Amino acid sequence: MSKRVVMSAQDIDLAIQRIALQILEKNHGRGSMAIVGIHTCGVYVAKRIHAKIERRIQGTIPLGSLDINLYRDDWSLISQNPVVKTTEISFDVENTNLILVDDVIFTGRTIRAAMDAIMDYGRPNTIQLAALVDRGGRELPIQPDFIGLTTGILHNERIKVALNGQGEDGEVIIES
Repeated sequence: MSKRVVMSAQDIDLAIQRIALQILEKNHGRGSMAIVGIHTCGVYVAKRIHAKIERRIQGTIPLGSLDINLYRDDWSLISQNPVVKTTEISFDVENTNLILVDDVIFTGRTIRAAMDAIMDYGRPNTIQLAALVDRGGRELPIQPDFIGLTTGILHNERIKVALNGQGEDGEVIIES
């Protein structure tokens, strides 16, 4: 198996900082905002974006996590016994500008499932999407609003985002 690093820890940190600033710019003066990370790696990316935004605004905004396994249209193809994680949305999503965060966007099916899951909690004013890596290959017309890296990869290649859940280290690797 061959591997190549496409984002170093420093690249990831810069991308997250850029995404956070773009989110603030787009949502300036638009009312309440909340960030929700999609399990598993999307939660880690969301926490980092959230921390940078709160530092920048010197205030607080809601942060949540979302498990979408039972909302996927392909869950039975992935596993007969999907591992269900905890969804933690302890704020009212109604009328918020909700930022969904995932590590990698590929077909768009994860995001479609996440939007279905969010609607069970209420109707946000807007749903915006932030992805650390956009690898292309959409099957649904879903595009991220904020992207750290856009890269094209071969069909037999896989992107692996290696993040420490608490720290700032990690890397993005393409494996074939």
